[in-house]
Formats: sequence, structure tokens, C-alpha cells
Amino acid sequence: MTTAADAPLSLPHSGTTETLADLSEGAVLARIFPRLPTAAAQLLGPGDDAAVISAPDGRFVVTTDMMIQGPDFRLAWSSPHDLGWKAAATNLSDVAAMGARPTALVVAIAAPPSTPISVLEGLVDGLRDCCEALAPGCGVVGGDLSASDVLTLAVTAFGDLEGRAPVLRSGARPGDIVALSGRLGDAGIGLELLFRLGVDRHGVPDRARANALKLTHPTEVAAQLTPVPPIASGPIAALGGATAMLDVSDGLAIDAGRIARASGVGIDFDSRCLGERIEVALGGGEDHGLLATFAPDTVLPPDFRRLGTVVAVSASSWGSITVDGAPHDQGGWDPYRGWDGAAG
Repeated sequence: MTTAADAPLSLPHSGTTETLADLSEGAVLARIFPRLPTAAAQLLGPGDDAAVISAPDGRFVVTTDMMIQGPDFRLAWSSPHDLGWKAAATNLSDVAAMGARPTALVVAIAAPPSTPISVLEGLVDGLRDCCEALAPGCGVVGGDLSASDVLTLAVTAFGDLEGRAPVLRSGARPGDIVALSGRLGDAGIGLELLFRLGVDRHGVPDRARANALKLTHPTEVAAQLTPVPPIASGPIAALGGATAMLDVSDGLAIDAGRIARASGVGIDFDSRCLGERIEVALGGGEDHGLLATFAPDTVLPPDFRRLGTVVAVSASSWGSITVDGAPHDQGGWDPYRGWDGAAG
């Protein structure tokens, strides 16, 4: 996320003065463990040096992602529950993009010692609720706690391929249909609204203004703060013959370019399929839909809609993106570009 310079904001309190500094690590874990969702694949859960999860397929998919206060979220805009939900959702989506079913999460949290214990409880509740809603049977099987100047979450997710081949980015072929399951552009609009209207006159993220936006623009703000990726669509796409797939986290154009580059092709989008705000659809990040390609004669699986076509290009143009045949810039989210160092 990018923003004008702003001052650090304190973590939200929920009526308790009990902080992490008041409790031992064991006491904190004792508060957290009962709130964690249990994984169906769990053979041994939290409490030992490592968890043990079953892998009936003989293989497992694994991915990891971090959320750091400042470049990835602002505490004035997101509740602890929001953060836990989003941390789970973004990792579940990466597993689904491989055509796998999410089975387990490992979660590491670092926070300032002054953080209220209620904040960690809210984070864990968000993790639990997201798993139960989007990936039933997936649970948290372990993790770590530490201290940090800013709140940081790191989640590692595991998935079961259930006997299927993983769906890679490199399988798209000329003539394939390009299709999407999930939202397109709402999260980008929500982020733009928060940076424009969810701040005070100095550009500092403001909780009251953000809460007002949640009432006036609920769809867009929720798409940014508490995304609902189409997790079930990943395995369905794999069964339906998807030739390539990925999670749209950095923007449709840049992520489509990754499929095109890995596959040695180009992708041409049909502007009629991108909605009225084409630039938002192509450049807005964090929608966490699933972008997939399918053979030309495929009947698209439920919840997938056509956006364009895979096209043959010369080797020097691999990864190119066009709209109605015209070249398009592959802008999108880049964590190393634009962040001014503000934590919010």
C-alpha cells in the first residue's frame, strides 16, 4: 500500500488493559490455542516442536505470505479480525491456484509488547472464521510468537492435490480461453477510497472515516480488507481442464503477464468483458480471484467467466498483454515501489 506520510497509530483496544507484556508466552498461547481451528488432516497439532499432518496424495502444496503493518495494512482501517481473515484468505487463495484443497496453516505473529491480548484473540478469530467459511477442514496446526516494533503476520499454508497434477502458470497455449473466477477491480477501488477518504486532513489514516466508508461503500472496502477468494473454484478448475492458473493478487494485467511469460505466449483481453472501469479492472490489486486458461473447446467450470484469449507471439514478446489487440501497460502492486515508510 502507498500513502502520504502519516504518524504511527496505536493498536486498537477493546476495553481491556491486559497486554502481551503482562503475560508469559505460555499464558498467551493458552489464550490462543482454544480459539484455533483444528485441521482435518492434523495428526498432531500445536504443543510439540512441530505439527504432523497427513498427505494422502504423497505430495503437498506449500506457500507462504507476510502481512506487515505499513506496506500491507493500516490498523486505523483494519480490525484484528479483518487482519486474521485476510492473512488466511490470501494464503488459501495461493493453494487453490495450484488446483489444491487447503488443509493446514502455520501462523507466526510478531507484535509490540504493548499490544492488548484482545488483539491477538481477534486475529486468531479471523483466521478461524476465514478457514471455516472458505476452506472447511483447514485449520491452524502451529506457529510462533515474537516481539516487533510493528504488527507482523506470516502464514504458511499447505494443500492436498488429491491425486491431480498441479496447475502451473506455464501451461497456457495459443487459442486457450482466458477466464476468471472472483472479483475484478473492487479491492483496488476500496483501497483508493481508503487513501482518499479514510484519512484526516493531514493524510493520516483515520478509523472513524474508514468506518464511515464501510457503510457507504461496503462492497469495495470489504473486498480490500476482508477478501473472499473463490477457494473452491481452484480444484474445480483443475478437474475442468485448466491449462494454467494463478491467484490475482497484484493486478490482472501484471498477473496475466506472469502466465503469458511462463507459457511463452501473449494474452489479449476483450474490453467488453472487463467492465466499465477497464483500467481499474486491469491495474487494481488484491482481488484474489483465480485467473485460469482453458482449451478452446472447454465448457468453462461454474463461476468462471471469459475475459480474453491466449495468443501466439514472437519470443521477444512473451508475456505481452493487449486489450482488443492494442498493447497495454502491466502496472499493478509492487511491494518495493511507492511505499513511503509510514506504518499507520
